[in-house]
Amino acid sequence: MVEINPTRIPGRWANGFALDLHTTSSELTGHDGYGHAQFESTRSEVGELLYKLKYRQDKSVIPKIAKAVGTFVESYLPKLDVIVPVPPSTPRSEQPVILIARAVGKRNKIPVSEDCVWKIRETPQLKNALEYDQRWRLLDGAFDVDSASVAGKTLLLFDDLYRSGATMNAITSALYDKGRAKEIFALTITRTRSRQ
Repeated sequence: MVEINPTRIPGRWANGFALDLHTTSSELTGHDGYGHAQFESTRSEVGELLYKLKYRQDKSVIPKIAKAVGTFVESYLPKLDVIVPVPPSTPRSEQPVILIARAVGKRNKIPVSEDCVWKIRETPQLKNALEYDQRWRLLDGAFDVDSASVAGKTLLLFDDLYRSGATMNAITSALYDKGRAKEIFALTITRTRSRQ
């Protein structure tokens, strides 16, 4: 079993958790030919699995991640009606958060709604917005919801990485206010060491 160290994540949801840190340490090792900083990072066990999936396209890790997520969901969250993956911000042929959500849904027999939330306007890259309030302003009103998929239901809003929570909070607001969701729980596989 994958070792995890869950922590609470703050937000508008009823309760939220990250299963573990993404990296436990990072050390600057120099710069590449383009002047970009290079780091040697140590990741948590689940952070390493997620890294292999996202950046090495190693799908063999999905069952291990899904088991860790699914076991946590069974142990710490109430009965869920639907898993709602956060819409990915980076284009990829296969989205890691979707692949994991599907595996967790299948394992735990919870439907996954991959398209009940979508962006209705483009937003700048959030990594350039350093303050939470600035991120929130960029995201406020950026999402729409198919209320027929979520109204009156208990949802798991699911993502792979929690940084500040601005995206997840903006989606939670849309799910409550536009989608009329009954209750929302938030879960991410990892979180950054900094909460900014």
